[in-house]
Amino acid sequence: MLKKKLFFGMLVGSTLLMNSCSKSEGGSWDETNYFYAESSLPYGTTDFSKLKTSDFKPALLEGMRQQLEEIKIIATNTEAPTFENTLVELEKSGQLLGRVSSSFNVLTGTETNDELQAVEEELSPKFAAHNDAIYLNTQLYNRVKTLYTQKEQLNLDTESNRLLEEYHQKFVLAGADLPDAEKEKLKKVNEEIASLNTKFGNQLMNATKSGGVVFSKEELEGLSQQDLDALKQEDGTYKVSLLNTTQQPELQTLNKKETRQKLYDAAWNRTSKGDTNDTRQTILDIANKRAEKAKLLGYENFAQWSLQSQMAKTPEAVNTFLGDMISVSTKMAEKEAEEIQNLINQEEVPFELSAADWNYYAEKIRKSKYDLDENEIKPYLEVWSILENGVFFMANKLYGMTYVERKDIPTWNKEVRVYELFNEDKTPIGLFYVDFFKRDSKQGGAWMSNIVEQSTLLNQKPVIYNVCNYTKAPEGQPTLITFDDAITMFHEFGHALHGLFATQKYPSLSGTNVARDFVEFPSQFHEHFATYPEVLKNYAKHYKTGDVMPDALIDKMEKAKNFNKGYALTEILSASALDMSWHTIGADQKLTDAEKFEQEALVKNNTALKAVPPRYRSTFFSHVFGGGYAAGYYAYLWAEMLDHDAFQWLQENGGLTRENGQILRDKVFSRGNSEDYTEMYKKFRGKEASVEPMLKYHGLK
Repeated sequence: MLKKKLFFGMLVGSTLLMNSCSKSEGGSWDETNYFYAESSLPYGTTDFSKLKTSDFKPALLEGMRQQLEEIKIIATNTEAPTFENTLVELEKSGQLLGRVSSSFNVLTGTETNDELQAVEEELSPKFAAHNDAIYLNTQLYNRVKTLYTQKEQLNLDTESNRLLEEYHQKFVLAGADLPDAEKEKLKKVNEEIASLNTKFGNQLMNATKSGGVVFSKEELEGLSQQDLDALKQEDGTYKVSLLNTTQQPELQTLNKKETRQKLYDAAWNRTSKGDTNDTRQTILDIANKRAEKAKLLGYENFAQWSLQSQMAKTPEAVNTFLGDMISVSTKMAEKEAEEIQNLINQEEVPFELSAADWNYYAEKIRKSKYDLDENEIKPYLEVWSILENGVFFMANKLYGMTYVERKDIPTWNKEVRVYELFNEDKTPIGLFYVDFFKRDSKQGGAWMSNIVEQSTLLNQKPVIYNVCNYTKAPEGQPTLITFDDAITMFHEFGHALHGLFATQKYPSLSGTNVARDFVEFPSQFHEHFATYPEVLKNYAKHYKTGDVMPDALIDKMEKAKNFNKGYALTEILSASALDMSWHTIGADQKLTDAEKFEQEALVKNNTALKAVPPRYRSTFFSHVFGGGYAAGYYAYLWAEMLDHDAFQWLQENGGLTRENGQILRDKVFSRGNSEDYTEMYKKFRGKEASVEPMLKYHGLK
């Protein structure tokens, strides 16, 4: 997942706050504030050892103040608008705010605390107002509009022309053409939405933290000793923390039905308990306010407004795309359910298949059909070997990249590692942080974002981080993860490469600042290398013996890759369609019951399979209610069409070679948002992307 927050007219990366930050009250904007001077660390990265929680609020407020002064100078310039005195100056504005926000987002995502959450909640409406002060500024918009009408005569290079087009669209979509009275209404709605988004994020984090389930050892029958060691608490009990998905990894191996149901219910109901972390009313308010915003802007619904800047363009295109796959995937899932029910019917006391039981019995069938057991795979999947001998090995083979661990650069948590990455000719690329392990202070899920955005205009090289939520083994023991988790690591590094390879002049077009339904292309493309034989054999080595994963086990994994595919696809398609349902309501369709709306939407979307819930229930769907994927979760599947088509090209042209890597880097992964995505892809591939390789991969054709 890419995590970006639209705070102030430019996009900045997103994360949380750290234990090493000292706390003091009454922060001020003077030389005692960490952000008063620019960083002296390599690449301008943040010195988290010197940062205080109290530095943030005054620095964020000062950053907003400075940028608005800069905006005023641009907007009131008496000279005729030019590309340089308007758009280039816009790109240079807000540098302090960007520097502070990126660090703030790191900490609020990975190491948050009550004080940080309070600052986030207090300032989120101010960020929205700040953004409106830029994009609803009539004088500023008139300058941009003048340039846009003259663009054919400006003789701009490709990237500069793209910048002009993007700014014009941003202003229009933000409401710059609205009458003043409508702008005032819109500003109020934007502030309310921003506050609600922050509220949802904090509610979800607190619900997930408090929702962990305590079990006795006997209840956890089926887990390996290593898994038990990782879950053991000081009082001798065992606590299973929740991931931000409906299904939980432990459900695959827990033998006792009562335990499975208890864990599943905790995950499903974490944000629907009637306490302060109940998000049901919050998501209703968000959906209703987003519909109100769309109406003010002249659109029928939020999705119609939001998709204007995406590859898909319209809700109809998205729903057709999803609907075609739903009809096939649900039939596959129903056949899988029938097979699982037949197995359950052979139990001493048969019962009806439920969502809590699916993964457990699916794993039994996988063992029976393919002689494949997840516990047979995990000993070969040690977390640091996957990173250094898998992910980095792949990057070296394809792109000539090398790395050096930088233990001299302070991090926000002792478990975070930092690497400096280099090109084949030893020239530096940037810094790369990894924060892999689950903590109560960390948001759920996995994501990538920037501490420093690449830009030749600002003379900045990228500083990027990946966050995951793996369960860390006890001190002295290796952390072994599932194969799905290993794929996630390759996925997030694909996002990182998109940012690291950026060569843009303008920061707002740099790296991953692209449409949602394009941004998942580089990440999902790199997932393929988790199973690429040369890469797999380099990282999948037994943690005790060092033996390479045997061919027989790899063959079994390959044969089983499409097993349970109906379920896996349906849960994602269900969540994608559910997202579209929430964001295609009209402003007059006031929603009052979140659970009723969700259930009706699942039925309408033809995804209401009893034992196949959506990957995310609405009440903990952070992508769309707390992140930047509202009306955009479909993007994972849309971009998957591109990634499979591109991977087919790779296979047709010799596979994992430096030549192929350079072509991919030069033509796609370094291009950011510097040109139209479809045209960019066609220049690389020689034709438009085909959906055929994706359908074949999923066994849909």
